[in-house]
Amino acid sequence: MPSAPLPRAVFAMDPVHLPRLFPAPLLERLRLAADIDPALVVRDVADPAVAPALSAADVLITGWGCPHLDGALLAAAPRLRAVLHTAGSVRSLVGEALWQRGVVVSSAVTGNAVPVAEYTLAMILLAGKDVFAHRERYRRTHALPTPAETAATGNLGRRVGVVAASRVGRRLLELLRPYEFEVLLYDPYVDAAEATALGARLVGLDELVRRSDIVTLHAPDVPETHHLLDRARLALLRDGGVLINTSRGALVEQAALVDELVSGRLHAVLDVTDPEPLPADSPLYTLPNVVLTPHVAGSLGNELERLGRLVVEELERLASGHPLSHEVRRAELSRLA
Repeated sequence: MPSAPLPRAVFAMDPVHLPRLFPAPLLERLRLAADIDPALVVRDVADPAVAPALSAADVLITGWGCPHLDGALLAAAPRLRAVLHTAGSVRSLVGEALWQRGVVVSSAVTGNAVPVAEYTLAMILLAGKDVFAHRERYRRTHALPTPAETAATGNLGRRVGVVAASRVGRRLLELLRPYEFEVLLYDPYVDAAEATALGARLVGLDELVRRSDIVTLHAPDVPETHHLLDRARLALLRDGGVLINTSRGALVEQAALVDELVSGRLHAVLDVTDPEPLPADSPLYTLPNVVLTPHVAGSLGNELERLGRLVVEELERLASGHPLSHEVRRAELSRLA
């Protein structure tokens, strides 16, 4: 019997990402699983040059810089049955019309969670050793620290509060297991038994903020989480406490956080801010108690290949008639990041 024809796939993203997402061996695997022209990349669904490819497409392989997946896209791609996203959350990408048509959506968000969790673990360990304060002191004094200056240093028994058992949060909880931390978890969608299985103790958000030495945010950016840490909750953090944010800047009330950091009462590791980037005169650029990085916790450089590999594996499953492993359910979008 003749074999089934390969699905027709089209790239839809900023083409600058393609070489790192799909280096030659991965691109060859992709071409074996689908009928795709690697030189054709959709940026604008209204572009007449891409109309023939879109009209015949069964699958869109999307990524950073792709067009919004709305009614206009569906009109241009009447055969579309799957979207395979090479980046993280599809929350702001997928329009209502796509869900209503029943197009299957898959995301490499699980792969993107890996470097974010690794970054967070590294910062937790460094913060527990008070590395950033010791660096500043050493630059200033050129002297080794005294016992008094290291009295509060160390990771043994440090209490870490994880906000949200999202994909990043869950990966972080796995990475924290070998260390002698006490781990608290806040997530309204998780019960005590599941939290225990994840290696944490479930508590309310105020209790987590009040009792933790280090608080790390991994909740999605949805209306319910806007300013989740407002001025009142930031005030609950203990003196000298550390806030790590690799999720979205809008989870924290920015003006209140700046006030706390300028006062020197708290420390922070911020890979995301609100706005992003910060104004040029923001004190966060120069405060000694702030580690500010330019949204680099997620997949960059050679880490992009992991995302491309996940999408190729999904395409191979799709082509062989097997269910996708990383399908995104519409109902999950309010609680998973």
